[in-house]
Amino acid sequence: MTDAALQVQAQGHCDDRYGPVRDAFLANFNDNGDVGASVAVAVGGELVVDLWGGHLDEARTRPWEEDTLINVFSTTKTMSCLALLVCADRGLVDVDQPVARYWPGFEANGKEGVLVRHLLSHTAGLSGWQERISGEDLYDWEKCTSLLAAQAPWWEPGTKSGYHGLTQGYLVGEVVRQVTGHTVGQFFASEIGGPMGADFHIGLDPVHDHRVAPVIPPSMPAGGGGGGTSSGLDKDSVPYKTWISPRLDAEQSYDLAWRRAEIPAAGGQ
Repeated sequence: MTDAALQVQAQGHCDDRYGPVRDAFLANFNDNGDVGASVAVAVGGELVVDLWGGHLDEARTRPWEEDTLINVFSTTKTMSCLALLVCADRGLVDVDQPVARYWPGFEANGKEGVLVRHLLSHTAGLSGWQERISGEDLYDWEKCTSLLAAQAPWWEPGTKSGYHGLTQGYLVGEVVRQVTGHTVGQFFASEIGGPMGADFHIGLDPVHDHRVAPVIPPSMPAGGGGGGTSSGLDKDSVPYKTWISPRLDAEQSYDLAWRRAEIPAAGGQ
């Protein structure tokens, strides 16, 4: 427990009846070494907790502000799927129809039976890219989507669930693009984020760069090595093929190219 941590004070407001939330929030700094964070809780449409505190840099030189942004990785999938569900609500997409109905060419290599709902439920059999790609390839929308459209599923779609950690965003996002003519980031901003006043971005405008807190990755245990998700796995297995292509680390989110790109399963700010 550092002196800097002891000096952290929460800003914002917290209803008295939710005092334990404030206590837990402060304990995360003072006892657990957190650097900077925000928490908000709404109950019945009322914002009962809205707290922030700490710093947005590991050196603790810049305070975490009310409007600080941070890369939220997989929470981005929720927002991308919401965009597709809005399309379904408006009758632009039927989730029980084949993806190829909306995405010409997607039926290649035995994917005629992949339904839109399979994309939403991680059951499409496309949890990774068959072709090895790099982290920088994630900035190339056409490459990521065309490779997925061309490859065969790794299991019979709809029969099993396998976490589509990065591919879900491109699969869902391309359907949104096909039926609306807008990228998933553009559609989310204009049809969900903007109307709701939600300060969430899939593809960040440079005007917001000063607000971004870099993600501080956890320390690896001694002997843990890097990229440990794929270590020890059978190289022909679905988990290995999913996690190895591409290999990512938290620090890639510091790149301006990452912020600018629409990475709709992992790049939301």
